[in-house]
Amino acid sequence: MKKKISPILVQNKIKKTGLKLFSVLDYQKILGVKNYSSARSSISHYIKLGIIQKARKGLYFLTDNPPSEFEIANKLYQPSYISFETALSFYGIIPETIFEIISATPKITRVFAVNNLKFSYKKIKKDCFVGYQPKKIRNAIILIAEPEKALADLLYFVALGKRDFSYERVNLKKIKKQKLMNYAKGFKNKKTFELIKNIYA
Repeated sequence: MKKKISPILVQNKIKKTGLKLFSVLDYQKILGVKNYSSARSSISHYIKLGIIQKARKGLYFLTDNPPSEFEIANKLYQPSYISFETALSFYGIIPETIFEIISATPKITRVFAVNNLKFSYKKIKKDCFVGYQPKKIRNAIILIAEPEKALADLLYFVALGKRDFSYERVNLKKIKKQKLMNYAKGFKNKKTFELIKNIYA
């Protein structure tokens, strides 16, 4: 029977890399495990001990050194960026605290749950997968929509009847109207422009 690596050594070696989320291949390299199968088996062992947690199949993190929700969102389903109500709440454009991490992706729509938190990914056209930037949030670099793009993404989905929205709760002082209009043009949807007009009316 193969000797298991000590839990403390596992934790220390992973922490030294700075990786908050790691794959089986990452684990294999960090711990010097000879093959992929052994690395998976080792990870499963430490999951049972509560030292490692699974974000999704093939993606893990240390229980005592968890990534932020935004870090998980960026890595859970790629490519993607934080957007919609989640980004708008982060910027203080809407007052609500959003208990769901919503991202935009050019891939199919997906939903995941990690530690009882919902991570949603809304499909947008590849041409509209723009308007996001890397931003340092809680000591991690996160891909998040610019305020105007987050609002444009949301309004487009409202126009499609896939999201609800209340105009009166938007802090327009933090939105550049022309920039919002430019992002909205990419969706080529007349109702999205009508919604923007209603907000500014």
